[in-house]
Amino acid sequence: MREIVLDTETTGFDAEGADRIVEIGALELINHLPTGRTLHLYINPERSMPQEALEVHGLGDDFLRDKPKFAEVAQQFIDFIADDAKLVIHNASFDMKFLNAELKRAGFPTIPWARALDTLAVAREKFPGSPASLDALCRRFGVDNSSRELHGALLDSELLAEVYLELIGGRQPDFVLDQPGQEKTDVQQTGQSGPRAQRPVPLKPRMTDEEATAHAEFVAKLGTDAIWARYSH
Repeated sequence: MREIVLDTETTGFDAEGADRIVEIGALELINHLPTGRTLHLYINPERSMPQEALEVHGLGDDFLRDKPKFAEVAQQFIDFIADDAKLVIHNASFDMKFLNAELKRAGFPTIPWARALDTLAVAREKFPGSPASLDALCRRFGVDNSSRELHGALLDSELLAEVYLELIGGRQPDFVLDQPGQEKTDVQQTGQSGPRAQRPVPLKPRMTDEEATAHAEFVAKLGTDAIWARYSH
């Protein structure tokens, strides 16, 4: 199963008006595991950045001026989310409105709303009455978001991927953005990765001597036919 964890940054809140997307960050999951394949795009919004957006994102007009317009990267984005992959988005209605507005302006087909999985809605259903922002969910699940001083689309999608795995059942694989023996293929920049090194020193057993003794006594009471007794040596 292929999923794309996705985030956008924009100049404001009016998708159908003057506001535009300035950044897209996305990463690929296969069967809920990150493949290391990511997409990170900065986009010229063809308008000036409002002061409040500049304070949130840290992206100024000078930085964005030489970046491609959305129409120039639309096909790259469409190719990355292809194959009808589910789009995992926090507050999906916001991002979907902007993405579809940009795609429509550029003359591309829009994305069906059914493809979006809204982690904000999932969090509110799972933890009714509790804060459900991305920062609040990072705190709840112990996800390190200390580098999130400014909003950034790729960083937010990486944090959301970790939160999403917790929301769907608390599965915590050794979460890094590549898998053992798999080459990282970033759409913007290709890095090299390889098999994870084994621990130089094995972890100490977590069972105490008292627990081991109590377990042995319990198994002894089960008799020689107990399955644990067969494999205790």
